Amino acid sequence: MYDGGKIITGLVVFIGLVTFPLWSNVGKAAKKPDPKIDTPVIQQLPEKERKCIEPKALMQAEHMKILNDWRDAVVRDGNRIYVSSSGKSFNMSLQKECMNCHSNKKKFCDECHNYADVKPYCWTCHIEPKEKEKVAWASIEENS
Repeated sequence: MYDGGKIITGLVVFIGLVTFPLWSNVGKAAKKPDPKIDTPVIQQLPEKERKCIEPKALMQAEHMKILNDWRDAVVRDGNRIYVSSSGKSFNMSLQKECMNCHSNKKKFCDECHNYADVKPYCWTCHIEPKEKEKVAWASIEENS
């Protein structure tokens, strides 16, 4: 009269569907990003000067806070100079300071932001850098 078999089957199917996202990804962790900082600008710098504005661990953890602080200091206070923990001065500019060295946005910024599923809003105000396509002009001329 109550069709207990159908109810149990329905519950099993329901629980299976609801928990599918959990058990379908077991053991399938996403590959940890390996951002590429091997840009031509960085390679041209002397070895001693190949350092970011702050130590790597701090930049990985706090870069968005630093950028937000920079934005507030520049826009609200008119302050454009940042003095790092090492005492060196930098211009507070995403495009002219950060993106000067970290010019490979796809390999540097996007790789980590996609991994963390973060949608930064930097490019709502700033012009998104265009990646330069490598063209082998010599090979094109040889084939002509």
